Amino acid sequence: MDEDSMDRYLERLSRLMSDTQVTDSMGTAFSLNEGADRLVDILVATKTRGHKIMLIGNGGSSAVVSHVQNDLCKADGIPAMVFTEPALLTALGNDNGYANIYEYPVDLWANHQDVLIAVSSSGKSENILRACNAAIGKGCSLITFTGFEPSNPLRQLGTLNFYVESTVYGYVETAHAALTHFITDKIMDVNTIT
Repeated sequence: MDEDSMDRYLERLSRLMSDTQVTDSMGTAFSLNEGADRLVDILVATKTRGHKIMLIGNGGSSAVVSHVQNDLCKADGIPAMVFTEPALLTALGNDNGYANIYEYPVDLWANHQDVLIAVSSSGKSENILRACNAAIGKGCSLITFTGFEPSNPLRQLGTLNFYVESTVYGYVETAHAALTHFITDKIMDVNTIT
């Protein structure tokens, strides 16, 4: 982290959030507003069709997806689930290896036209990538939130990919939290209007 004061840190964070890049699976770029609108449409359509949202992440990203899952369920009325129950995680990690902890539940729970939201600062975590490939194989839409290297493998997989250009965990995780909070708040607004 280069910033030595709070105001510089927040200024840099604000710039990183505003400069978030959004692409689709073909690499087509969208403005941040257009990407956010597309994501809201995907999530609202998922609810309308009677499907669910699954969310995965490690460490700080796991905390982000837990918060998003809470908001999707409580505030937006969208069926959403995370796979972070400690007994299941430790059983899967112990018996099948850490690389499989999300692939197994995605394989178990994913249905065609569900959505998987994958949050990973590096975009390189094997357990996240394996789960995403499992979801794609089941016909799910994939939404990614990444950072670090622009060519990270997770960013190449999603129906929509939100990329924060930083290698600092605090910046990337905080940006992901703010971006996803905007999405769930906007869905709440859409639900109020309709």
